[in-house]
Order: sequence, then structure tokens, then C-alpha cells
Amino acid sequence: MIKWVAAVLGYFLFRFPGAVLGFFLGSLMDSLGKSDSGPKNFTRQTVSPADFELNLLSLCSIIIKADGQVSQRELDYVRQYFLSTYGKEKANAIFRTFNEVIKKREISAQRICSYLAQRTRYEVRLQLLHFLFGIAQADGQVSQAEINKLREIAGYLKVGPYDFESIMAMFIKSADNAYKILEVGKDATDEEIKKAYRNMAKKYHPDRVVTEDEAIKKGAEEKFKEVQKAYETIQKERGIS
Repeated sequence: MIKWVAAVLGYFLFRFPGAVLGFFLGSLMDSLGKSDSGPKNFTRQTVSPADFELNLLSLCSIIIKADGQVSQRELDYVRQYFLSTYGKEKANAIFRTFNEVIKKREISAQRICSYLAQRTRYEVRLQLLHFLFGIAQADGQVSQAEINKLREIAGYLKVGPYDFESIMAMFIKSADNAYKILEVGKDATDEEIKKAYRNMAKKYHPDRVVTEDEAIKKGAEEKFKEVQKAYETIQKERGIS
């Protein structure tokens, strides 16, 4: 609509050249308006579901091999997750495609993450990292080699250090885990704790992860539960009402 209005105005001001220029500028404004309106899909239109699933599985394989040994538990975790999320037929199709792809080229964490970082929302990348930590822990522990690889991947995905530490605290237990998950120090005031919880609950609420990918939806729900659990732990510890 804007392009036609601009074309008419351009014609009255500068005749035919003005109409052409007006139409061009109006078309640009129309396209910008369309890109800013409508529902925000966290996997964006530039990443097809097939590409997203294939890249997700590629990152899974990188984590499974991170500590130099392939754990059957980790393999089973990934396979079961894909089967329960996508169904047997689709999951098997994804695995077949993945096996064909890795025969043709080496999997590069930097290439995959750079691709996803440019085409997905930050919330989706957080859930990706959460999912990858789950794979690393599937054999009962997260090794230092796996932590290093996950930290490297987080960097490529442009995930901030505080968010990385928060997600890691959900899988590697320590005395101040609840505080790390909420991204605050143990010396934070009760009001700061409440504010941190509200911010984290808002950031990780499943409703914010608008995506067709079921694996990411499940990851969002798991992480939201961990945030709630962390806040409840601190509430009991401090007697916060």
C-alpha cells in the first residue's frame, strides 16, 4: 500500500522519475513493516524444520564424542529423545539423513553454531544448550572435556557467560547451585532474589519459546521447572514468603 502512495506523491513532485523512486522507497517500507509484524517464531523462517533437526543432531554427535569415548547411554538418550519427540518414522528419517550427511563432510561446531546464531532467537539457543548438557549428563556425569566443548559451543551460539553458568548449575551440583541458576550471588538481598526470579521466569517461560520444534519446547519446560525449583530452595533457606 505504501509503495503506491509514495509513487503517486513522487509523480506529483518529480513526474515519472519521482514516481519510480517513490515506488522503490515505498516497497522497501512495506517489506520492513511486514518483517516487524505478526507472531515471532523463534526458529525464524530462514531455518527449515529439517535443517534445524539435522543441525541439532549434529551438535548431539559432537557432545557424545567430546570426551574421546562414545557412551552407549548418551547415544540411547539422544535416540530416545528424538523418538519420543518426533515419533519413530520421522526420527528414523532424521537419523538416516544425518548418517548420509556426515559421510560427505566433517561436522564443524563453529559452522553449525554460526548458522544457528544468525537465524534463531536467543531463547532457542539457550534451550539448545540445555538439551546438550542433558546429553553430557546422560552417562551419570559431565566430564571436564564435555564442559569445555559445551562452553565452546555456547560461545559460537553467542550465549552469555551468566546464562551458561546458570544452565551448567542445573546439571553440575554445588552448594550455591540455586543462586547460580537465578544468576545472583549468595549475598543478594531478598528483594534482589525475588527480582531475579521474576526475570528468569519471564526469560524461560515456555510460552516465550514459540517454535514448531518439540525438542526445544520440552527443553523450555524443563528449564522453567529448574528455575522454579531453585527459587523454592532459596525461599525455604531464607524464609522468604
